Amino acid sequence: MQDPQKYRNMSVPAGHPDHVAKAAKMLAGAVQPVIIAGGGIKNTRGHDAALALAEALNCPIVTSPGHGDAIPFGHHLNAGQMGPRGNAVASRLVKEADVILALGTRLGFNATFYTYDNINRDAAIIQVELEPTAIGRFFPVELGIWADAPTTAQQLTDALKGIGDRALAKQWTEGFMAERKAFLAQRDADSIETSPTQPSGLFKALRGVLPKDAAITMDAGTLCLQATDALNYWTPGSLFTPLDFGLVGFSMACGMGVKCAQPDRPVVSLMGDGGFGMTVSELSTAVDHNINTVTVVMNNQCWGAEKAYQRDFFNGRYIGADVSSPRFDELAALYRAQGYRADTLADVAPAIEAALACGKPAVVDVAVDPNALYSFRRDSFKHRGG
Repeated sequence: MQDPQKYRNMSVPAGHPDHVAKAAKMLAGAVQPVIIAGGGIKNTRGHDAALALAEALNCPIVTSPGHGDAIPFGHHLNAGQMGPRGNAVASRLVKEADVILALGTRLGFNATFYTYDNINRDAAIIQVELEPTAIGRFFPVELGIWADAPTTAQQLTDALKGIGDRALAKQWTEGFMAERKAFLAQRDADSIETSPTQPSGLFKALRGVLPKDAAITMDAGTLCLQATDALNYWTPGSLFTPLDFGLVGFSMACGMGVKCAQPDRPVVSLMGDGGFGMTVSELSTAVDHNINTVTVVMNNQCWGAEKAYQRDFFNGRYIGADVSSPRFDELAALYRAQGYRADTLADVAPAIEAALACGKPAVVDVAVDPNALYSFRRDSFKHRGG
């Protein structure tokens, strides 16, 4: 069998100098520039290079959905995740930008739904991608750079040193930072903290209790979809999600893998009761091998995505949407794991703190309002003609 290193190109290509110079000139002349950081930044841990470029440009940086940990949450130029599954601030920036630097992102379905509803039709797009067939695949680009994203970010930062200050974008960036601050404050203020537990209240509780170095894994389903941009990712490489692959039951198994790779790091896996029911038997693996993750089961007693779609698209004709499960805290104890129950929102933080400290695989069964259903509106799919 051949050694792959003999026939695969293992180099990390830099951007062509002429293309880098042209991109730098476009960015320097932009009034409303934005950087979209995708998997090419997240998966290479290229956040330092991306942030250095954002600082050189004095422009906001947004992340593509599922890659909210590509840059640290606390950086002042971080706008969060964009698109129909992101937040309003980041999404507005991409809809209004005059120059968009797509840095290691395909601008694919999760980010754009492939429509100009989610990206400015009139923006000049500079797309930096290591996969050449991804350049311009979904949106026409002004300039494509076939290269490694962090390497190109560093090249652009160096090129901008000789171009002058970025006064043109000052108003745009200052306006964004004020809007982002207000958005985060309003997100907390709007959280519903009554009983039964609502997703917004649960996410606020999680933001308050999860350690800043925690690795967080998500499952498929709408509760995890909402949680993806509702949590704060302080450390790059801390969000693991199946995105649109439909991997129901992914989260706990993924969390176990992350814990094996980084045993000293707290790992918290979020999933619904349906998804947890699919993979609960892996608790025996966790117990047998001391894989001490915390699984938070957002238990709304239904297949939330399917029930929401049946409500919104089929006039509430529910078929197979409800889930009948045992108490998952008690089930965890039968596996010799540690189980906790959060019947109210006030129970959530103490339960998660106890689970993180217990020294065993742990399950936190959180009762979530079964009527708090979320789905995309019909008009999100108007471009499909159906």
